[in-house]
Amino acid sequence: MKKNPPTIDRREFFGAVGSAAAMIALGDLHTKKLGRIGVQLYTVRDQMKKDFYGTLAKIARIGYKEVEFAGYFDHDARVVRAALKQNGLTSPSAHIGFPVLGASWDKTLEDSATIGQKYVICPWIDEKMRTVDGYKQVAELFNKAGEQAKKAGLQFGFHNHDYEFPPIDGKVPLDLLITETDPKLVAFEMDVFWVRHGGYDPLALFKKYPGRFPLLHIKDMDKSRNMVDVGQGTIPWKTVIEKGKAEGVKHIFVEHDQPADPLASIRNSYRYLATLNV
Repeated sequence: MKKNPPTIDRREFFGAVGSAAAMIALGDLHTKKLGRIGVQLYTVRDQMKKDFYGTLAKIARIGYKEVEFAGYFDHDARVVRAALKQNGLTSPSAHIGFPVLGASWDKTLEDSATIGQKYVICPWIDEKMRTVDGYKQVAELFNKAGEQAKKAGLQFGFHNHDYEFPPIDGKVPLDLLITETDPKLVAFEMDVFWVRHGGYDPLALFKKYPGRFPLLHIKDMDKSRNMVDVGQGTIPWKTVIEKGKAEGVKHIFVEHDQPADPLASIRNSYRYLATLNV
C-alpha cells in the first residue's frame, strides 16, 4: 500500500527556514566583517598532494576566499591560477623559502606574478645565521630581495616563528630584522601563535611597529601551550584581529601545523571566526 509522505509541522518548517537564514546571515557577517579570510595550505598539504583540485574546491565550499601557498605541488603557475579562478579563490601570498638571488629568484617572482600574488614570504632562517651579525646579514639580503620583488610588482616579507624572540647579546632578533630592513621593501607576516609561544604580546608588536605586519597567521594556543584550532584556545582573537586591522593587517590566514583532521580543523576555525563581530 502506498504511504503518504510525512507531514511537517508549520513550526518545524519555519524553524528550519529560520535556522537556514541564520546561517546565511552568519556567512554575510563573516564576509562583511572579517573580509576575504584565507587559509595557509601547509595545513592541508597532504590533501593537496593527493588531490590538488578537489582540495581547493573543498576549501572554497567551507567559505574561504584566499589561500596562501607553501609550494605549488608540482603544478605550473598558469595551472595554479586557473584552478584558483575555477573555485572563486585568490592567492595574495606564498611562502617561497629563503631567497637565493639569481635565476631561481627571478623564476619565483615570475611565478608569483603569474598566479596573481602580491606577497612572497620567507618563512625560515637557517640556524647558522641566528647570531647578531647573521641577522644583520639576513636583513641586508632581505632588502635586496625586496628590491627585486618590488621591480616585479611584488612585496617581499618574512614570517616569524618563536626563535626570533630570545635575546642574543641583549638584542631581540625580530627587532633587528624589522629595524634593519626598509619598510618599503620588507613586510612581515605575524604568526600570532609563535609570537605568544616566544613569550611576546602580538598587540605590543602591532603598536611598536605600526604598518609592518600586513599579513597575519592565526592558530590558537591552549593552556598547555599546544597548538589548537582557532577558537579552542586562550588567544583573544576579537581583540587581536581588531587591533591588527587598525594597524594595517590586510590578509588573515588560518593555519595549523599538525592537525589530526586538516579539513575539519580549517572548518572549525572558519566557523568560529564567523561568529566574531570584528
